Amino acid sequence: MAMPTARPAGASRPRRSAGWTVAAVVCCSALAMAAPLAAEPGVILFLGDSLTAGLGVDPDLAFPALIQRQIEAAGLQFRAVNAGNSGETSAGGLRRVQWLLRQPVEILVLELGANDGLRGTDLASTRANLQAIIDATRARYPDVEIVLAGMQVPPNLGPEYTRVFRSLYPELAEANDAHLIPFLLAGVAGRPELNQPDGIHPTAEGHAILAANVWSVLEPVLRARQARRANDSVSGDLRARDNLVEPALVKAHPALGAAVVVGRA
Repeated sequence: MAMPTARPAGASRPRRSAGWTVAAVVCCSALAMAAPLAAEPGVILFLGDSLTAGLGVDPDLAFPALIQRQIEAAGLQFRAVNAGNSGETSAGGLRRVQWLLRQPVEILVLELGANDGLRGTDLASTRANLQAIIDATRARYPDVEIVLAGMQVPPNLGPEYTRVFRSLYPELAEANDAHLIPFLLAGVAGRPELNQPDGIHPTAEGHAILAANVWSVLEPVLRARQARRANDSVSGDLRARDNLVEPALVKAHPALGAAVVVGRA
C-alpha cells in the first residue's frame, strides 16, 4: 500500500488565493450600495393665511389636511406641510419664507394676498411680495413647482381695485410658468351655509370644497412629479448596476494574493 508522501520539514502550506473572497466582498458591497433606498415623501408647502390655517375649524378638516388624505388615497409620495398663519399678508409671507425653506420643498402652494385686498393695500406692493416669494423659493429649489391660489375681493373696494386684484394671480402665474387655481373660494364665497358667521372663513363643509378646488389643479402636478421621480430612480439604478464589479472579471493577483479588477465585458 502506498504511503502518503510527507511534506518536507519547513515547507509552507500552499496559499489559498484570497482573490475570489475579496471579489465576493467587493461585489456584495457594490450590490448593497446599489440597493434603492426608500424615497422620502416630497414636501408640499402650503404658505397662506387663515384660509390655509383653517381658522375656526379642526386643523384636520382644513383643506391642506384634506389634501393629504387625497394624496394617501391616490398612493402618491408627498407630505403636506401647513404653513398657514391667520392674518398673514403677502409681506408677512415674504418675511417667513426663508425660514420655511430650510426644509426641502418640491411644491409650493401659495395662498396669500386676500388680507392685502381687505386692507386696501397698494397692489403693486402685493404683486412684488408674491413675486419675491416665488423668486426666493426657486432660488433655493430651482426644480420646485409653484401653484398659485387665485383670490378675489368684495366689490365695495371699487371696480378698478377689484379688477386689478382679480387679474393679479393669472398674470403672476403666466409670468412665472406657475399652475393657477383660478379662485380658491369658488363654490364657497357668498354662500352663508358654507361659511362661518363672519361670512369670510369656510366651515368644514366649505373646506371640503376648497380641497376639491385645489386638488383639481394639484393632482396632475403631483402625478407628473412622481412619474419623473420614478424615471430618475430607474436611471440611477441602471447606472449603479453598470458600475457593479462582475465576478467573472476579477482575478487574484499571484504576488499579492488579492483581487484586482482586470476589465469589463
